[in-house]
Amino acid sequence: MAKLPTSPKDDVAAFLKKVKDVPAPTYGKPGERGRLVFAMDATASREPSWDQACQIQGEMFSETAALGGLEVQLVFYRGFGECRASKWAPNATELLRLMTGVRCRGGQTQISKVLDHAKREAEKHRINALVFVGDAVEEDIDRVCHKAGELGLLGVPMFLFHEGGDLVAERGFRELARLTGGAYSRFDSGSAQQLKDLLSAVAVYAAGGRRALLEYGEAKGGNVLRLTHQVSGKR
Repeated sequence: MAKLPTSPKDDVAAFLKKVKDVPAPTYGKPGERGRLVFAMDATASREPSWDQACQIQGEMFSETAALGGLEVQLVFYRGFGECRASKWAPNATELLRLMTGVRCRGGQTQISKVLDHAKREAEKHRINALVFVGDAVEEDIDRVCHKAGELGLLGVPMFLFHEGGDLVAERGFRELARLTGGAYSRFDSGSAQQLKDLLSAVAVYAAGGRRALLEYGEAKGGNVLRLTHQVSGKR
């Protein structure tokens, strides 16, 4: 098992370095927007981070506007067997409206249902990336991994953001990232900027691929520029 980064900055850098090795997204017709499934655990333990994600989700759209934009579908699970998917949101205002209408409720994880849904969507029309934000795995991990492998065969990488320090969840999330050719990163409820950087990076990747991600770093400057230099491999 890989050694955990020792700081938020190291965590972001390690994540972005991993993004470098993810195959470039496959696009449909010229001019089509990137499509990203944004899946979140909406069980009771996740309520503070749900509110945080609502506040920063607009970054995913603003950073991809020059690349032709991004469409995002919200998927969440909560309560007793409830797993829902929204329509595709074409802008930050619409996604925020969808997210703020959700209230977290106690229940167990339903990652398998998220993967089943993503597979069905990808079979209908290409998906450039699946983002998942959660803190636990309470399902048969072998069953979940099998479904992730099927998603990987469709060319949909999973980018998993892990809140907290649950080691079972970490092992599971890392394996899902490996099987789909995606990436894994930890964050905590006090690192809003870290999560913003990571979500923005994946959104830029989904909309324009690795080259766009590197150009994003050049335009953003500061810490993001330093981090994306680690991604480039001088491509």
